[in-house]
Amino acid sequence: MAMSAGGGRARGRRKRPASEINVTPLVDVMLVLLIIFMVTAPMMTSGVNVDLPKTDASPVNADTKPITVSIKSDGSLFLGDDPVTSDQLVDQLKSQAQNDPNHRIFVRADAHIDYGQVMQVMGQITSGGFTHVALLAQQPQSGP
Repeated sequence: MAMSAGGGRARGRRKRPASEINVTPLVDVMLVLLIIFMVTAPMMTSGVNVDLPKTDASPVNADTKPITVSIKSDGSLFLGDDPVTSDQLVDQLKSQAQNDPNHRIFVRADAHIDYGQVMQVMGQITSGGFTHVALLAQQPQSGP
């Protein structure tokens, strides 16, 4: 059986492997993933849609540094780093807050102090006209 000249494989000629990378499938996959993420990202936000009212009120001034009132374990009061008596506390707070009743005040107290004493100081601050009084606590250290 004889082979025809065009039907056989030519000897000595090898087909070279392609050296280019075909990036078209990669681009297609990336575009599909981008579209999927663009569609599903708004659905992942949790919350209730609420149409908020418009107002002319000035924004809350969160740039002001809060005033810290500290109560040590022996019951001594500190306004920032300065010692203060219980009678001077409200007057000193008003002068530091520049008579702004919305100024933030943080109350720090020793862990071993009487809870009633902390509440007495907080009551004294709120009766002085301050409305934004908060207690500070330390985050527990997570175990290894």
